[in-house]
Amino acid sequence: MGTMRAKDHPNNAPGVPMKFPPWLENFQIRFINPWAVPLARLVPGITVIRHRGRKSGRQLETAVSAYRKGDTVAIMLAHGKTNWVKNILAAGEADLRLGRRDVHLVNPRIVEAGSDDPALPSMARIAARRGVGVFVADIS
Repeated sequence: MGTMRAKDHPNNAPGVPMKFPPWLENFQIRFINPWAVPLARLVPGITVIRHRGRKSGRQLETAVSAYRKGDTVAIMLAHGKTNWVKNILAAGEADLRLGRRDVHLVNPRIVEAGSDDPALPSMARIAARRGVGVFVADIS
């Protein structure tokens, strides 16, 4: 049995292509993620999104890079439609550490790769135009 390719990975969804190879995804889950959440407060550009597992019901935390424009928050999805994205879409809400405060996110949605949405923060808009799906939510 060969190695799984990104196009065959469960995170690779229509409009939300997985840009990284599965071996990198597995490496990140196993070795980087356990350190990323505790270090997020110390690393500029990294924050924590809190969400509830759609199957387990457990409270979970994931380190992400979030960009804000007004009351819109965008997170690039180069890893495809991962579990944290599926969890938040199912729940319809999440909490995000933004600067020194926590904000509540509602109306989560996906802007598909290849889109050009002027409502997105500039970094997310560039990523979407270049073929990366973007998670978007509103600050309530």
